[in-house]
Amino acid sequence: MKTLWWVAAAALGLSACDRPAEHLWSGYVEGDYVYVASPIGGALAQLSVRRGQQIDKGAPLFTLDSTAERAAREEAAARERSARAQAANTDKGRRSDEIAVTQAQLAQARAQATLAASELARTRQLVAQGFVSPSKLDDASAAEQQALARVGELQAALRVARLPARSDERAAADAQADAARSALAQQQWREAQKSQRAPTAGQVADTFFRVGEWVNAGQPVVSLLAPGAVRARFYVPEAELGTLKVGQAVELRCDGCGAPIAARIDFIATQAEYTPPVIYSNAQRSRLVFLVEARPEPNDGARLKPGQPLDVKALAGT
Repeated sequence: MKTLWWVAAAALGLSACDRPAEHLWSGYVEGDYVYVASPIGGALAQLSVRRGQQIDKGAPLFTLDSTAERAAREEAAARERSARAQAANTDKGRRSDEIAVTQAQLAQARAQATLAASELARTRQLVAQGFVSPSKLDDASAAEQQALARVGELQAALRVARLPARSDERAAADAQADAARSALAQQQWREAQKSQRAPTAGQVADTFFRVGEWVNAGQPVVSLLAPGAVRARFYVPEAELGTLKVGQAVELRCDGCGAPIAARIDFIATQAEYTPPVIYSNAQRSRLVFLVEARPEPNDGARLKPGQPLDVKALAGT
């Protein structure tokens, strides 16, 4: 009886050895990080997050010193107010007090014209009666004409005083006001860029500067990892590349992940490369391989961590 048991056990062992080994490719998880930087350099004045912290979209991340930008913005605002006032002034005539002066001068000129007209009439009578010489009539006529000309001059001056600036002057003033507004908007944008907020919700993966350190323009201060923003990277030998295509389903397996994670291939390299010197595999593989990337669903991707070793299996019929 004992002999039969050993024979059965040996037969089971042989049948297990005859089963083909499951074909898997080795790879790892890579995170799609979002690196947040300011387009303008400055000293780091405030760091509002810490590594590992979960944040919402729009949460404040960091602030750079903005003393120079704030001063430039205030200067631009003053220039914009000045240009706007000058442009508005071109649509108006002279001030009311200036117009009042011209009106008073016009009233005085009219009175002088009336007096000159009366004097001319008296002189005509005296010349007709022979009491004065005819030359006096010429003088009185000239005085009346001079008074009437003064009235016409002041009437024209009053009309000009009530007119706005010429169209080309108004256009130039409006252009200067527009330029000042654009300069102000630019300075406001520069000042706003000194404070950065989270473009997406997720986890703060790392911070690269301490408060007080100088940050160059465009240099990341914080890196974020959105939920599920990970992908699997694995290498496929050249001989097996023809079995894969973009959109094909694969399974991702890792230690502690539980059930396999479904993913789809979204990238296959067009050029071969040599197997990296460090690859998570115990089996011998071909040296010439192609990089393949697959992306899981966001909910499943939350089970993966960047840098985590993976085994990848292609699913047939997909």
